[in-house]
Amino acid sequence: MDNKERSIAAFLEQANRAGRGQFKIYIGMSAGVGKTFRMLEDAHAMLRNGVNIQIGYIETHGRAETYALLEGLPQIPRKQVFYKGKMLEEMDLSTILLLVPDWVVVDELAHTNIPGSKNEKRWQDVVDLLNAGINVISAVNIQHIESINQEVKSITGIEVQERIPDLVLQMANEVVNIDLTVDELITRLKEGKIYDRSKVENALSNFFQADKILQLRELALKEVASQVERKVETEIPRSMQMRHETFLACISSNDEVARKVIRKTARLAAYYHADWYVLYVQTPRESADKIALAVQRHLINNLKLATELGAEVLQEHSANVSGAIIQVALDKQITTICMGKPHISLFRIILRTNLFNQLLKVLSSNDIDIIILS
Repeated sequence: MDNKERSIAAFLEQANRAGRGQFKIYIGMSAGVGKTFRMLEDAHAMLRNGVNIQIGYIETHGRAETYALLEGLPQIPRKQVFYKGKMLEEMDLSTILLLVPDWVVVDELAHTNIPGSKNEKRWQDVVDLLNAGINVISAVNIQHIESINQEVKSITGIEVQERIPDLVLQMANEVVNIDLTVDELITRLKEGKIYDRSKVENALSNFFQADKILQLRELALKEVASQVERKVETEIPRSMQMRHETFLACISSNDEVARKVIRKTARLAAYYHADWYVLYVQTPRESADKIALAVQRHLINNLKLATELGAEVLQEHSANVSGAIIQVALDKQITTICMGKPHISLFRIILRTNLFNQLLKVLSSNDIDIIILS
């Protein structure tokens, strides 16, 4: 961790203390999805319910429908700063801290403050507000999140310079995705609801291409899903949580069937975004000095395939195949075991033992599913 990272971590650590304000972040795949509009709608609803909410900073980007929503909302005047021969405006952090509203709306979370401001970044201003016990509603586009900056660059060809640390998102009590389909977003652009009409054609041929927007939408959805999962893990007792799938593919030295089991389990694990393992139980009759070289070569290739597909490979030495499967399933907290059809050697071994009923009983009592793959 370099000095900048240590500085950020120390700054954010202050926000974990008791009495910190609530923090809600709206995330979008790009400009124009409606994050600012949604924050202002929230502000109106809270104001109608008697909540002391103030607008700390809002950027309308000249959008008429967004500007109209400012009507009737109490706003804290911006601070004017003379910089490089120009009069610029910034959020007035000191005034907000002095007024101590219950809630404050702060747009453009990734914004870089004018040199000479108390903090370099607006997200640091937000941390100061939270530490003062002030609740904050803010917004940011997915491309401004530090950890996915390079993914965004590979999609759009643009390296975004203004970024926020991932820890800022982890501080949030709520992270909400403002989602539109690609067609809806491009329609809004063409209607002049995002940028001035003179800029629409240029935007359509650059950032607002359908394939780029679709990939950014996927990133936004994944990021919010990750934040929700984190919130579930930290705030809901484990006994009440939906279980996270973990797959165990059990293979034998049968080359063709093992490959099918590995590939089908890989697809299942990918569908459920789950961790998965491949288990090979080596019985005494398949020891290195007894197994045919060709069979051994195929087995090694299949275990290599499993690794390439993202599995963690496990090898056990035991004459009791079902007992070894049970132990691995319990140790690794497996939720689903995948096997080939009954004609494969692994299944025949299990059927020939008296432990098959024990296997089913143990799996059932531990809520572990078993799938027989064709």
